[in-house]
Amino acid sequence: MKSRKTGLALIIVLMIISGCGKNSEKRPVSAEKVESIKAPLTNTKGVEVGQASIVETEDGIVLSVVAKDLPPGLKGIHIHSVGVCTPPDFKSAGGHFNPDQKEHGFDNPKGFHLGDLPNIEVDADGKAAYKMKVNNLKLTSGSENVLLDADGSAIVIHEDPDDYKTDPSGNSGNRIACAAFQK
Repeated sequence: MKSRKTGLALIIVLMIISGCGKNSEKRPVSAEKVESIKAPLTNTKGVEVGQASIVETEDGIVLSVVAKDLPPGLKGIHIHSVGVCTPPDFKSAGGHFNPDQKEHGFDNPKGFHLGDLPNIEVDADGKAAYKMKVNNLKLTSGSENVLLDADGSAIVIHEDPDDYKTDPSGNSGNRIACAAFQK
């Protein structure tokens, strides 16, 4: 009888440890509020070719882009200062997000813009998946380097790769896709 009680007690302990007990609901590690926003990515004809999303982290943002039907190869991708994407040229998105008024490019000794990003690679099928953590930017909180200000911001993909040094846009060519972010 004693071994039966011991066995039953062992089963109960294992159920509690494995989460089969009454309070087995999984809970997040913290209750921190996470700011995030999504926007459709459109091409120069105004056709949706993907989606971009930004999630605010403690020390910056994480930008994700999923795209299809783009020309293959390396492409420049940047955060632009205005959240408007008017085809066909997307000039409505303004210049790169550059609150510190620096020059363009990771290899520029005077640079770089906060909107400068590493190139995105589009595969032979015209698809791309991109995820980048960018420090010192915020979606809404704080008073500096906020992307969702009065006129928002945009993610722009260019036709050519960014050379990381030529001011103002890395010699990356025309704008071929855009996602606008607004409050």
